[in-house]
Amino acid sequence: MFDFSIITNWLNNLLNSYMPAWLTTTVECVLIGVGLLLAYALLALFYIYFERKVCAAFQCRLGPDRVGYHGLLQSFADMFKMLIKELITLNHIDRFLFALAPYLVIIASLLAFAVLPWGNGLQIIDFNIGIFFLIAVSSIGVLGILLAGWSSNNKFTLIGALRSGAQMISYELSIGLSILTMVAFAGTMSVPGIVEAQKDCWFIFAGHVPAFIAFVIYLIAGTAETNRGPFDLPEAESELTAGYHTEYSGIHFGFFYLAEYLNLFIVSGVASLMFFGGWMPFHVAGWDGFNMVMDYIPGIVWFLGKAIVISFIIIWFKWTFPRLRIDQLLNLEWKYLLPINLVNLVLMTLVIASGFHF
Repeated sequence: MFDFSIITNWLNNLLNSYMPAWLTTTVECVLIGVGLLLAYALLALFYIYFERKVCAAFQCRLGPDRVGYHGLLQSFADMFKMLIKELITLNHIDRFLFALAPYLVIIASLLAFAVLPWGNGLQIIDFNIGIFFLIAVSSIGVLGILLAGWSSNNKFTLIGALRSGAQMISYELSIGLSILTMVAFAGTMSVPGIVEAQKDCWFIFAGHVPAFIAFVIYLIAGTAETNRGPFDLPEAESELTAGYHTEYSGIHFGFFYLAEYLNLFIVSGVASLMFFGGWMPFHVAGWDGFNMVMDYIPGIVWFLGKAIVISFIIIWFKWTFPRLRIDQLLNLEWKYLLPINLVNLVLMTLVIASGFHF
């Protein structure tokens, strides 16, 4: 697999030869920031179009088909429309917190997005405790949602924010335990280390039953964590108009909208990283010719392909199952998923201790 660190090291040496170290660091940070924002925006626009087409297929419709070929430019048209919309100033709100909330949501999403490994050496943030950092920064988003609902001074937004807070905080436990199960199996919290550990066999196959249980629970909890159907109670249109972001307009509403779709990609990307090898190709022990062919496919294609397939499954949930009640949603987490997760973690430790894995 091609190592992108060759390109990044070459660029770093080139910049160091023409400018002082502090300026090189500044330029590199700016380039990384621009690249991160560009990838963030393009992925969000792709996911908006992707979900519309998938939804249309499930409902026997065409979906977007007017702006561009097969509606490919519809998301861009919506983006430009949103950018020129007026930012409406409301009375009787906490203006500072109202303006701060969407930025907290987008910052949490960007920080989590930056941890994902797109290829060999193609990762923005690389710590030896990268998974811990990922879980920590992804938890910031719920603060933005709670602030948005409370600062709007609206009963619908407040109910939506409280629902979202209860839901996200509850299901974070199942996500964390599912990830912890696979971290225990990998023996490291380093993101590149987890990917490298799957070069011969992805964890979903190597970890036997505990890995599969952890993946199913992660998929359910990840769907709930992103406030997507059938767990979309915080934004239940028939009950709360638009939930916690009812009072937002223009680019501030756009931040919530983008973060929702990027969180879908982040959840799918983490699932790809923890269970399906991230950018690592599919290998079968003893099939050298087959493995060599798989190695020719770029790592970024593997990572994006896995993430998009998992995203399709999550979107499939939304357009198949009816919305749960709040009591059913919380019962599912506290009475079923959390106990199963705890037992599964113990089961995984037994598998590791006994050596009963590939």
